[in-house]
Amino acid sequence: MAAAASAPRFKQFNFFNQSPIKDAHDLSESPHIVKNAVEISTTTSSSVGALVADIHGSVHLLDKDFEPVLSWVAHVGGRVTHMEESRGVLVTLGEEDSVQYPLLKIWSLEKTDKNGFPILLRSTKVQHSSRRHPVSCAALASGLSTLAVGLGDGTVLLYRHLDQSVFSSSTSLSALPKPRVVHESTSEPVTGLGFREPSAESPNLYLFIATTNRVLSYQASGRGSGGTPVEVHEHGAALGCTVMDWHARNLFVARDEAIYVSAVEGRGASYAVEGPKLSIHSHRNYLVIVSPPLAPSAASASPTIRFAARAKEADKGDVGKVTVFDPENKMVAFSDTFTSGVRSVLSQWGNLYVLTNDGVLFCLQEKPTPEKLGMLYQRQQHTLALSIAKTQNLDETSVADIHRQYGDYLYGRGDYDGAMQQYLQTIGQVQPSYVIRKFLDAQRIHNLVTYLQEVHALGLANADHTTLLLNTYTKLKDVARLDSFIKTESRRGDDKDELPFDLDTAIRVCRQAGYFEHASYLAKRWERHEDYLRIQIEDAGNYKDALSYLRMLGANAAETSLARYGRKMLEALPDETTQLLIDICTNPALLTSEPESLSSPNASQPPKGGNSYLSYLNLNRTASSTDSPTTATATEVPTTPTPRATDGSSTSKRPSVHESSRASSPPGTPGTTSRALPTYIKRPSPRLYFANFVSQRARFVHFLETVASRRWGQTLDGTPAADYVEAEVPPADGEADKLDQAAVWNTLLELYLSEGHTDKALKVLKSAELPYDPTHALILCSTREFTRGLVLLWERLGMHEDVLRFWMDRDRAGEAGAGDEVMRCLESYGHGEQARYLYPLVLRFLTESAEVLGRHRKDLEVVLKRIEEEGIMPPLSVVQVLSRNGVTSVGVVKSWLLSRIHEARGEISTDEQLINSYRLETQSKLKQVEALSDADHPRVFHNPQCATCGGHLDLPAIHFMCNHSYHQRCLANNETECPECARSHAVIRDIRRNNERLADQHDLFLSEVKESGFSAIAAGFGRGVLNVPRTEDVAAR
Repeated sequence: MAAAASAPRFKQFNFFNQSPIKDAHDLSESPHIVKNAVEISTTTSSSVGALVADIHGSVHLLDKDFEPVLSWVAHVGGRVTHMEESRGVLVTLGEEDSVQYPLLKIWSLEKTDKNGFPILLRSTKVQHSSRRHPVSCAALASGLSTLAVGLGDGTVLLYRHLDQSVFSSSTSLSALPKPRVVHESTSEPVTGLGFREPSAESPNLYLFIATTNRVLSYQASGRGSGGTPVEVHEHGAALGCTVMDWHARNLFVARDEAIYVSAVEGRGASYAVEGPKLSIHSHRNYLVIVSPPLAPSAASASPTIRFAARAKEADKGDVGKVTVFDPENKMVAFSDTFTSGVRSVLSQWGNLYVLTNDGVLFCLQEKPTPEKLGMLYQRQQHTLALSIAKTQNLDETSVADIHRQYGDYLYGRGDYDGAMQQYLQTIGQVQPSYVIRKFLDAQRIHNLVTYLQEVHALGLANADHTTLLLNTYTKLKDVARLDSFIKTESRRGDDKDELPFDLDTAIRVCRQAGYFEHASYLAKRWERHEDYLRIQIEDAGNYKDALSYLRMLGANAAETSLARYGRKMLEALPDETTQLLIDICTNPALLTSEPESLSSPNASQPPKGGNSYLSYLNLNRTASSTDSPTTATATEVPTTPTPRATDGSSTSKRPSVHESSRASSPPGTPGTTSRALPTYIKRPSPRLYFANFVSQRARFVHFLETVASRRWGQTLDGTPAADYVEAEVPPADGEADKLDQAAVWNTLLELYLSEGHTDKALKVLKSAELPYDPTHALILCSTREFTRGLVLLWERLGMHEDVLRFWMDRDRAGEAGAGDEVMRCLESYGHGEQARYLYPLVLRFLTESAEVLGRHRKDLEVVLKRIEEEGIMPPLSVVQVLSRNGVTSVGVVKSWLLSRIHEARGEISTDEQLINSYRLETQSKLKQVEALSDADHPRVFHNPQCATCGGHLDLPAIHFMCNHSYHQRCLANNETECPECARSHAVIRDIRRNNERLADQHDLFLSEVKESGFSAIAAGFGRGVLNVPRTEDVAAR
């Protein structure tokens, strides 16, 4: 009694809706098939519908309206005691008047005979001994492989391989395997059987055997099967008080004091559900407990019975109680009484059906899950709600909503830690902002940190969450948790596709809070090179670490960073930064280690340059962004090594405000990649870094000279440097590389001139191999008034006239020896057709003043002689030049004038002789034409020979007016032209046709006139272009 008094009471709910089932044809009555309940012997559920058997031996297959779909007499003149169904096959056990022993029959519910009845597959007697014993219970394995039958004398028969026998081709009804006796006990009747189905953990089939005193387990299949049943529980059960759980794993044993669980391994849990029990059944995850009929009493221990007693208006007899118990969640889901007691309980179509002894059928339909959860919320049973959600396999969203409601409940009671534990289970389903807003108060900031950490650990945080979490760390001054979050989560992110927090936000917040080491750790860890350099240079002032990091990055990654921070780096570490830039532009392989020695230029700072230098840097920087190659179409030389942490420190380093409490950052170790053999080499353009040297001119000169020497082998003295190694592969972009060379030497020339290194500048200008831009050099020399450079460039560019004019201007300015330089330059440049224009220029210079003429009288004679010899100027033009002022007298050029006059007279005499010869020839031709045209004077031919064969001319002969005669046989048929003269006449005709064609091309003629002047007009007259067309020619056209 003490134990009964202390038994725990289970929470009780009403999770089922109860409603009566009415007949489909008469809504005032129960279904007619169950109306006479006392005649129903057994019921069972099946895969095809509800099965009901009566004491007359009939079996009825019912639909959802409890209308018979199929009815037949299974046991003639007897009754059906037990039914089991699997895979559309029904096993019935019953008695018939004509047979002494119980009968086992197997029916096919999927096949019918010609009368519409199920086909009987097998039929046999259940006979163990000569004495007759009734069947007390039966169990069928789900795969129809094994059937167990329990007899009233304590014997258990096992039919193995039943499926093979049923589905075999044998037509004998008695073709069933011989049963094996697996248990015998005359003192312990068998009250229940159940199969534990095979699973992945236990592939064997086990049979539970319940007697009135104990529960045994028998291995029915697999290795070790066929032995003696093993006792697994010391308590037995009454008939109908055992059932398998819904997983077919364990056997429930119902006794008056409790419900016990029996497993193959032994005794399991127990549930203190007290009270007498008529039977137990399984419905989904519930146990349905049926109590025997009893008289309602207000003094009953059961609240359900007491409520029934209070609700009675008149004495209606005994009542039976049905309790739906959830063993997994340890609660009562339904409990109610039924008048006249319970005849049968059936679990079918997802509902639970209760048939009373007076023929009333009730349906217990489980309420929807949201409604059940609402009932639990009202009673603050959130833990139970979570357990039910797990049992019913609710989705994650529904489970998260339960946790949220539970958290809200705990939060309202002030249990913030407990509420946070529930909110943590909602991550991914409930918006984080819903939880964050509840814990923004400073007193609950620790809970907020816990929540935000979990959000980041699950990879569901955004930038705002990261900002908030890091701000809470910095607000709490919790450097240890900040280290743990940043460094632990960063290492955890190696196995994921991305970090569990927003990297940009984390770096930004750490910088703003002064945690520079944490920010730099993140930047280096995840190869955010630009962020790392910004932190080291702009925030921490750690230039030496930044420089070492740039060396580790390699040329490709350091290119843009140095273009941005190069000026600051040069101001802090001028020599080291200059050497780094040199290594990047010449040999990127040197970046993997620190240079052994740094060769620096003069330590003294040079004066600032003029506007030309600065403006050039600005323009060149703009051009470099477009001229430098950004893409490549072939394999590049690998130049980016692995970034690693450095231990160097700078004297100018500004410590973080929290440096005393920070832990050291472990170095990152990202892997390197191997690449194929390169087909070209790609190095950064040095033009990218020109603007960084605005205030470092001496180092700028050193940078440019070293780059030119080590990259291209170009020096002022023309000998390659010792450290120059000619590349085995060509540059990536040959045109861009040439532009880089020109830019380097153009800038060097400007620096030499601005610093006063005229000797070096002159070496650059004199070199024929250095690829500077002559036009740019001209501008620089002119701006810096570098005379020697100007003259040298003019000479190299072939600008001889500019050289002469320069010295002429100097002579006019009174510089001694300038006139001699004019004559020297004329002697040097004045050869060849391209230099003929220089002599008229010098001639004007020599005769522009009496003083100049007095110094260069002999030079004037030399110039005139050269003009005469080369025919550079017509005499008239020379006279015009000499007579333009009163400087040159006739006596000075008397001898030259006389020679030209004699020469002109000789040419005139020659021309007159030619004219006379042309006139005589024309007159003879005209006379010949006149003679040929005179018809009154016949022509006499005296040719003795043929002009073709040279033989004696005999008849028939042909004579031409050109005095050529031929044999008739020597001429072609119909020949009308002299063969000897035809060739010359054809040439003349072609010339005339060509001239006539050209006569119509006026544009061509005008262009020739513009180029050649009078000579073109004279040539046109000679070709007949300007002649008036003849009348016969016009008529012929």
